Formats: sequence, structure tokens, C-alpha cells
Amino acid sequence: MAHFAQLDENNIVTQVIVLSNEATSDHNGVEAEELGIAFCRKKYGLDTRWKQTSYNSKFRGNYAGVGCRYDEELDAFIHPQPFPSWTLDTTIMRWVSPVGPSPTLTEEQIEAGQTYIWNEETTSWDLVTS
Repeated sequence: MAHFAQLDENNIVTQVIVLSNEATSDHNGVEAEELGIAFCRKKYGLDTRWKQTSYNSKFRGNYAGVGCRYDEELDAFIHPQPFPSWTLDTTIMRWVSPVGPSPTLTEEQIEAGQTYIWNEETTSWDLVTS
């Protein structure tokens, strides 16, 4: 199975579909993205734009989801920025907070139903009870 993301004129993913191996492989069984794109364009319209995405994120950074942006320069799918203060780490293709990941919860905090949420106003992680 292969997954393909349809892109709008701004490189935003509008849908992700799954194709059979037959739709993406040549007569020798060799998979090629171009074959999947041709299949998608035939089915959804010649004016549509498609990129293959990896369900396990083996290529193009992240699995594409509706609302993700395809960055041509990075050849990666980028999820929407969660907060204005966060920056894109292009080595892992993920948004990161300016202070790093949330602190690790202790067993007691987990048992108490606590979690950390991002506070954009203070650019810090706040411990809250859920």
C-alpha cells in the first residue's frame, strides 16, 4: 500500500488516499511515485497535484495529514505550527518549544492526573490537573 497526499495551490494537503501496490508499481513490481501520481491524476483530474507520503515517516519528514504543508525546499510535510513561539527543527521536521520538551511527569503526577500544557504567554510549560 502507498499513501498519496493531494496538494492545493499553496501546497497544503487537502486529502490523503491509499493506493494498492498495483497502482504504484510497474510490470516488474518496482514501485515508483510517478506511477501513483499518474493514477491519482487520472482518477481525480489532470489538474490535481500529488506527493507520496510515508505512513511510518520514512521519507518526507512526517506522514501528511489534512492541513499539513508540503515544503518543496525541504521535500517534507510540515504540520501546522502549534504556537507562534515554536520553531521548526529541520533535522527532525518537528516544531519545538523555545525551552525544549515538557518536563517528564513523575509517577505521582501521573497518578494524580496531572499533565503539562504549553503557556504561550509565559513561554513555559505549566503543570495542570486534567
